[in-house]
Amino acid sequence: MRRIERIVEILNKRYKIKPWREDPFRVLIGVVLSHRTKDDIGWPANERLFTRAKNLDGFLKLSEKEIAKIIYPVGFYNQKAKRIKQICKILKQKYSGKVPKTREELLELPCVGLKSANIILSHGFGVPAIATDTHVAVISRRWYLTEQKNPNKITEDLERKIPLKYKMIFNSLLVEFGKEYCTARFPKCRICPVLKLCPYENKNF
Repeated sequence: MRRIERIVEILNKRYKIKPWREDPFRVLIGVVLSHRTKDDIGWPANERLFTRAKNLDGFLKLSEKEIAKIIYPVGFYNQKAKRIKQICKILKQKYSGKVPKTREELLELPCVGLKSANIILSHGFGVPAIATDTHVAVISRRWYLTEQKNPNKITEDLERKIPLKYKMIFNSLLVEFGKEYCTARFPKCRICPVLKLCPYENKNF
């Protein structure tokens, strides 16, 4: 595992990823909007929503139609508007208007899976948790951190193997590395900054 730690250290000198914290409710709404939507569309929609409604009570005053109009053109904007209203009502009625702090409770909310729950825990509450997306899944298999294909199983492997101090930056770090070098289809192994440390056997030259 020391080799993986060294890889992470080298990559983070390049990308300078730092743990970030945001209001848990804002993170929660952000991950709902991000489902099957590119970041450059989802996060601006989140900003528009919070410009219009500052908090949970403000969201509850908006109709589904108003929310859908604000978040357009995110993918499935009508369905997401409905889910956002459902989530807000649950938070108000069951959690006194607060976002729950446990993974189990988060997973009970509409539109929140393990990846989303871990993002909320990490960036909303500062709890070290790893979110597994496509980049994390592909690169983790290439680094032989997992043999799993199911994202939840991959997350379980990574939670056991990645040192605590790297957990809050692991997803963001691999996203940047995956975009620039370790792409899903054609990794750019020849110019990879961690080529000599990478254990992947089927390198692309």
